[in-house]
Amino acid sequence: MTGAETTYIAQAVANGHISGDGIFTKKCHQFFEEKYGFRKCLLTTSCTDALEMSAILTNIQPDDEVIMPSYTFVSTSNAFVLRGAKIVFADSRPDHPNMDADQIEKLITPKTKAIVLVHYAGNACDPEKIRQIADRHGIFMIEDAAQAIDSTYNDRPLGSIGHLGAFSFHETKNIISGEGGMLVINDERFLGRAEIIREKGTNRSAFFRGEVDKYGWVDIGSSFLPSEVIAAFLYAQLENLEDIQNQRKAIWERYFKALQPLAEQEFFSIPKIPKGGVNNAHMFYVVLPSADERKKFLNYLKSVGIHAVFHYLSLHKSPFYESKHDKRELPYADYFSDCLVRLPFFYELTESQQSYIIDQMKAYFLV
Repeated sequence: MTGAETTYIAQAVANGHISGDGIFTKKCHQFFEEKYGFRKCLLTTSCTDALEMSAILTNIQPDDEVIMPSYTFVSTSNAFVLRGAKIVFADSRPDHPNMDADQIEKLITPKTKAIVLVHYAGNACDPEKIRQIADRHGIFMIEDAAQAIDSTYNDRPLGSIGHLGAFSFHETKNIISGEGGMLVINDERFLGRAEIIREKGTNRSAFFRGEVDKYGWVDIGSSFLPSEVIAAFLYAQLENLEDIQNQRKAIWERYFKALQPLAEQEFFSIPKIPKGGVNNAHMFYVVLPSADERKKFLNYLKSVGIHAVFHYLSLHKSPFYESKHDKRELPYADYFSDCLVRLPFFYELTESQQSYIIDQMKAYFLV
């Protein structure tokens, strides 16, 4: 909470319009478009919704193939499976959970419709290289930038390089609204249709702008529009973006400096920021040498009152998709699934709390 959230929610209620696309939604759209130069932004009820809109906009059909990382959240895949797509999973990089861009081209077939890249932990996943591959093959590139608000690559905001981008404002993210997300539209071909899909397949937005004399059902769509209550909460966060980011970056840097000596002794590895990328301090993780060592480490942290967690399980080995996967081994996705640990990381984490975490880690590894 940054201070004005409940005040703005009360204002939204007093305005008598809380169903969406009101004053605070417009303020959020304007903020993102002006600060990051996005062509057009549309708030959604979640990043999942933004991804589902991307699947509709790119006209994903049954048996179309979509390339994406196996090491990601299920929403990345679900959005396209719902349209009937076949998911073709790519492995992670050896040194980073992000998808290995060098593997992508060999996975492309005549059925490939899109590449969905994920900027894990807010760190860029070779977006310029992957966009070049996509353009060369005439396929779409969609950025799952759920964790990547305020991150850049070669001075370009993540989410602005693909045809479409999707962001999350879930309460676990840097900037939050409880639930919430945003679709970024960078290709003018999608501008008009995106509004229609977001408004249940109607041209309601055009009607309220006076562009048509009545509105009706003109396309497929769903109810992807968030309420003004969500937008009001989000706008209060956006007003404090710099403060939030400065605090998170300070937490990240303290972890990095304190844990680097342990990483140099190869007890674990720590995050690597890609060349050209800017860290947005979304999370701090360490990667243990094996699943067994991770289990012991997590149990120890729990015993001293520290709640650390692992992250994604490889989607190609999930109960739902394992039988549909093409049987390729994806060893690095499995490695991060088995060995990665996310350390406590949130805006209100105090220096003394963080020092305790670091001290307990040193005690564990340096006994």
